[in-house]
Amino acid sequence: MSRLWGLLTAAMIAMSASIVHATPAKATLLAGDVEVARCIRLASNGRGWLEKTLWGLRDQEAGWVGAKIRNADGSYDLGPLQINSWWVPRISVLVHRSESDVWTWLQHDACFNVYATRWIFLTELKSVQDYWKAIGHYHSRVRWRNTRYIQNVGRRLVARFGPAAFEK
Repeated sequence: MSRLWGLLTAAMIAMSASIVHATPAKATLLAGDVEVARCIRLASNGRGWLEKTLWGLRDQEAGWVGAKIRNADGSYDLGPLQINSWWVPRISVLVHRSESDVWTWLQHDACFNVYATRWIFLTELKSVQDYWKAIGHYHSRVRWRNTRYIQNVGRRLVARFGPAAFEK
């Protein structure tokens, strides 16, 4: 047992050293990833299928805390799960806060971003009653875009969790 603790301690020290000696941007990214992981765990509330889903969406979107990416249509994708700014007014009404607050939270608050993703996905799932359609609708209602998105998220799930990603 003490050998195991020794190995774990050595690994943690090595990881800490690499973070300390990393460039500031890399250290921030690592800290942000840890926070996103914590938020995904909290938002899934012990439901493994939902945790995997949120990871699949996160891996596909590949955003970061603070992200604000302009789209061709003039909207923006915000934060780690790249929530489109189109959602800001609707979420604002839902949480009874200003659009400015919601925009800031989606962009800079990892947990708010993850919980908003959870809400969008579960709302779509309830509406369409089909897991993969809800994944596609998270991204777009345009058929060819959501079909491509579904395929990409499926690949991301297999890459992260292996073929067992789809087992019950």
